[in-house]
Amino acid sequence: MTDINAVAVLGTGVLGSQIAYQIAYAGLPVTAYDISDEILESAKTRFEGLAARYEKEVDGAAGGPAQAALKLMRYSSDLRDAVQNTDLVIESVPELLDLKRDVYTKLAKVAPDSTIFASNTSTLLPSDLADATGRPDRFLSLHFANEIWVHNTAEIMGHPGTDPAVYQTIVTFARRIGMVPIELKKEQSGYVINTLSIPWFTAALKLYVDGVADPQMIDNVWRIDKSATEGPFQNLDRVGLKTVYDIYARSGNEQMQAIAKVVKEEYLDKGRLGEASGEGFYKYAETPTASAKK
Repeated sequence: MTDINAVAVLGTGVLGSQIAYQIAYAGLPVTAYDISDEILESAKTRFEGLAARYEKEVDGAAGGPAQAALKLMRYSSDLRDAVQNTDLVIESVPELLDLKRDVYTKLAKVAPDSTIFASNTSTLLPSDLADATGRPDRFLSLHFANEIWVHNTAEIMGHPGTDPAVYQTIVTFARRIGMVPIELKKEQSGYVINTLSIPWFTAALKLYVDGVADPQMIDNVWRIDKSATEGPFQNLDRVGLKTVYDIYARSGNEQMQAIAKVVKEEYLDKGRLGEASGEGFYKYAETPTASAKK
């Protein structure tokens, strides 16, 4: 199997931007694709912000690798142009099945036959999308965690038709870009991270929606009791409340749909999308730290 030497990332939202930047930071050329030049202009600001965070939190000094990474990035709003000569395309568009399938149908027509496709989906199964890719044997999921430079896991999940050699190529790629590959042996909705996290998020959101406690109090209890640096609502803000809404709204569970309704009416409809928009459950850039136990 050919090494991965050129990558395109489809989608420049919070996590898509992080994935693209991390790949460039590891020294690989990467193309960031989105549907308009206007969105890409906003993304450039996001990438500059990531470089600043890497300088502070990873490099420990200005300049150097964090700035060099920006020079390895190019931008395109033309799908054919974005994926030309790529070895790997990572899709990171919203968690909507029909949208993702449409993206893959279009992608299959313009990408080189040899290109591997990987979805950063956090909830959908590879088998939900495989037939739309036109190359199911060269398709799998590659799911990253938010704040990729700190939470450097890469969950790798194939479907029954994924070529084992393709799977191993992506395992090697994940290590190459500084990730710890989490090799799933079978398809599992929620993967490992979300299977563990969603019950935690749901419990916190239910406490809030039912009027038991506000997000700040719930987070504070979690930070104190679990000796954690962040609570569930801080995590949800970082994930992005549109993603939270998409996950909960499509659930057949009545309780989860009630949570989605509150997230939409009290947050999304008011432009409070989470950390990326400047306000979600918290206002940014300032977020509380863990309180000391009394």
